[in-house]
Amino acid sequence: MADRNIQDIIVRYLQDAIAAENSFESQLEGFSKEGDDPAVRQLFEQHRRETRVQIERLTSRLHELGESPSGMKSFMAHLFSFAPKTASLGHEESERTTQNLMMAYAVENSEVAMYESLATVAETVGDHQTALLARDIQKEEQRTAEKVWNFIAPSARRSLEKLTADIIR
Repeated sequence: MADRNIQDIIVRYLQDAIAAENSFESQLEGFSKEGDDPAVRQLFEQHRRETRVQIERLTSRLHELGESPSGMKSFMAHLFSFAPKTASLGHEESERTTQNLMMAYAVENSEVAMYESLATVAETVGDHQTALLARDIQKEEQRTAEKVWNFIAPSARRSLEKLTADIIR
């Protein structure tokens, strides 16, 4: 019975990760079509594809454990994924790229933390396969967070230049 409860915990963490990644994949798709910086849009599209592979890897691990993704968790994650977008209301179109980068950076770092939890739980209970998967994906998220971070300051400067150019005219 204890083994089943431990597996249930791992399954819940995997389902949470899949729901979160599905939600962020949708956001990334939108981000890749917005803003005024082609390099940033390309970054978002590249990470959207990487996220799709992560979802497939997580789902495969879940299937190996005899389970499947939670439809309710995915629905709830998608529902709540719109909340960060409301923070950009009231900003000019020229600020869209910077706002998207800020949201993406926050999400990437929350995913790093999410995979830390999954890896720690899996390592603690001896599920080395899930722990390795979590650590691999965590590294991908850390690399992406760093890439996103490197775009934030230049994007903010460009936004300011556009905003002040409009004021001066």
